[in-house]
Amino acid sequence: MRIIGLDPGTAITGFSIVDNDRGKIKLLDYGVIRTASDLSPATRLQQIADDLSTLLQKWQPQQASVEKLFFQKNVRTAMAVSQARGVIIQKLTEGGVNASEYTPLEIKSAVCGNGRADKKMIQQMVKIIFNLAKTPQPDDAADAIAAAVCHANYLKIQSQINEK
Repeated sequence: MRIIGLDPGTAITGFSIVDNDRGKIKLLDYGVIRTASDLSPATRLQQIADDLSTLLQKWQPQQASVEKLFFQKNVRTAMAVSQARGVIIQKLTEGGVNASEYTPLEIKSAVCGNGRADKKMIQQMVKIIFNLAKTPQPDDAADAIAAAVCHANYLKIQSQINEK
């Protein structure tokens, strides 16, 4: 089962691609989709949609894990991230990819065992889990990897429950 993990944002959207073979997770790719701040909001959203379409065509994931938005103090930022999430979920649906959503607390708990883990801890745990030579940068990419791991763990637990 191939999973795409996504950490939505307007300026930076983190992505990861993992293969999940009966609970064994292999990291295939990760990175970010960046949009320039001097572009119009509509153009930025279109770029996210186009770049995500390219990733979906290249990797052909069957499942997606998308980080849910948590309310931020800056309502303007929260609205922009919500728009990016909408574009992402629409593109996944259009591509026939089943999207599951997880809160930051759920993702951090799944990867670090602590729902209050900071960005550095997530980066370090992702590095350890996949035995990477260097820490995934930027933290948006590490968050996307963590989101994919969270979903892979969920699928493993569901599989074990269904076997009983």
